[in-house]
Amino acid sequence: MTDHVTDLIPAPCSVAWAASSPAQCVLDERTRIDARPGTEGTEQWLRATVGAATGLPLHAAAGRGDGDAGRGVGTSRIVLVIDTDLADEGYRLVADGAVIRIEGGSAAGVFWGAQTLRQLLGPAAHRRAPLTKGGRWELPAVTIEDAPRFSWRGMMLDVSRHFMPKGGVLRYLDLLAAHKLNVFHFHLTDDQGWRIEIKRHPRLTEVGAWRTRTKYGHRASLLWDDKPHGGYYTQDDIREIVAYAAERHITVVPEIDIPGHSQAAISAYPQLGNSDVIDTTSLTVWDNWGVSPNVLAPTDNTLRFYEGVLEEVLELFPSTFVHIGGDECAKDQWKASAAAQARIKELGLADEDELQSWFIRHFDRWLTDRGRRLIGWDEILEGGLAPGAAVSSWRGYKGGIAAAEAGHDIVMCPEQQVYLDHRQADGDEPMPIGFVRTLEDVYRFEPVPPTLTPEAAAHVLGTQANVWTEVMQDSARVDYQVFPRLAAFAEVAWSRLPAPAARDFTDFERRMTAHYSRLDALGVDYRPPGGPLPWQRRPGVLGRPIDGAPPNV
Repeated sequence: MTDHVTDLIPAPCSVAWAASSPAQCVLDERTRIDARPGTEGTEQWLRATVGAATGLPLHAAAGRGDGDAGRGVGTSRIVLVIDTDLADEGYRLVADGAVIRIEGGSAAGVFWGAQTLRQLLGPAAHRRAPLTKGGRWELPAVTIEDAPRFSWRGMMLDVSRHFMPKGGVLRYLDLLAAHKLNVFHFHLTDDQGWRIEIKRHPRLTEVGAWRTRTKYGHRASLLWDDKPHGGYYTQDDIREIVAYAAERHITVVPEIDIPGHSQAAISAYPQLGNSDVIDTTSLTVWDNWGVSPNVLAPTDNTLRFYEGVLEEVLELFPSTFVHIGGDECAKDQWKASAAAQARIKELGLADEDELQSWFIRHFDRWLTDRGRRLIGWDEILEGGLAPGAAVSSWRGYKGGIAAAEAGHDIVMCPEQQVYLDHRQADGDEPMPIGFVRTLEDVYRFEPVPPTLTPEAAAHVLGTQANVWTEVMQDSARVDYQVFPRLAAFAEVAWSRLPAPAARDFTDFERRMTAHYSRLDALGVDYRPPGGPLPWQRRPGVLGRPIDGAPPNV
């Protein structure tokens, strides 16, 4: 029984064995849940998830007493209670005799404690139905105290390059919750597809959500998938996703990418593009990868159009932060456009970089006026950082350092460390992209650069792993790229680990042995430690591997 305690991922702050007798706590068909005010959501989750896996009814306690009721009468209780003396997302789990008590600093803290309880019950508690009917589920008498290091513990999922149906998104929210991750960055628009219904602009999904074919492998590949590809989420789908995430204490941060990565939108509404440079009516949703030269025109019409888009986005997403992209905006069309050059002169801007900054600043003010905050990729630093904006530092540490030192909040997600589309090993990896980033490499990632002063380091909201899906055609490919590395990332984001070189990766690998069994129970098609299985390989499909260690920039 003790193995499950020593195999927890992410690792908790402290574990103490209880001196009580018996040395184990038992859940059975008589176990009741005593949910105090504010914990009803976790009660429902335990019954629907752990109850389904164990086959136990986990009925509500008849009398919601002091948590010790039932001791000595053969009835165990799971007591859920909020204790505001604990850290906001922190929890204390005490399994002692007939009582398993989970105290959280907030409803979220109680929920994370319940996730730990599920791990203590073993891999079978992660299944959707019981392997046997009835029975007893034992866990050791123990006290676990825990709290997260960062408030932003996220994963970004790109559903533009390859669409993930709603059921797959809900499944990933469960996987994030199982790893105590609390931010789902939802990359909804790009050159290759627009994935969110906007009622005032229906062609965004009628036209912009579909492409006729798809490059298979890296953009240099000669292979094509000639099957049309696409899909989008209705507004009711989005409401369901956001509500499902909220039940798991996950914030969904939407991304509407501007002014680059916009070819899908321009193909639907050609007036959004630089029509004095190219025939925008001839554009289609892009079927290739890379950086499209087709970007938004810097016109008042474009601003009004995207204000309308964002008005509907704000109605759907309660997140304080709204991501507006701002990355990889090619400037060639603006340089060639008489209209864009006139706009630069009219606004008194120095160049095209400042024109991009003008776009970002406009929507920073617009979002601020509506009680929201803008966050964007670190290119928004170019031409002047928008006041109040936060930065997703993806090109390395440098952008995040500059932003934090200037007093801006940052989320660290450097591609050299936590881009999970990058390959996991040398050799026979499917569609190998980028640098080798092993499980150990991700485990030794440190989100806070040591050069930051304490004042600047306080602006590090947290970290996220990014999943770009150019070479991930389906959920099995996403699983392969994401796991097991997301487990290592989750421990980096949650646990208070020592400096990277001092981290005990040998112990983490030992704990992963049990965690692979949990992933098996959850139905995750992860990369096995020994390398891809035969059906996970993609022989003959060109990737873009980069040799050597990634630069520390």
